[in-house]
Amino acid sequence: MNTTVEVRNDIGIVQISGSIDGTTVEALQQVFDGQLEAGHVNLVADMSDVEYTSSAGLRVLLGTMKDARSRGGDLRLVAPRRDVLRVLQLSGFTGILKIFDTVDDSVDGFGT
Repeated sequence: MNTTVEVRNDIGIVQISGSIDGTTVEALQQVFDGQLEAGHVNLVADMSDVEYTSSAGLRVLLGTMKDARSRGGDLRLVAPRRDVLRVLQLSGFTGILKIFDTVDDSVDGFGT
């Protein structure tokens, strides 16, 4: 798994590629935590290049969403691939996380 971070309008945009699993979740959590600690309480996870996520990845997304919301922000997902979207649907995450087609749409969704 690889990540890159961009900040746009004080929104932390995390581009994730590869697989999110037990061996990579700690690194992903550190990226999200770093953005929250920097004051970027609105976060976007661009998942267009994520090939797989395990339940460990789901826990990181859920924990990050809760942390962001407790600080007055939110976590939004962008363009998960079909297999990843299916995992999100089966786990009920599509009912609690907003999913957008593009990063621009997700950033605009914050109303900035």
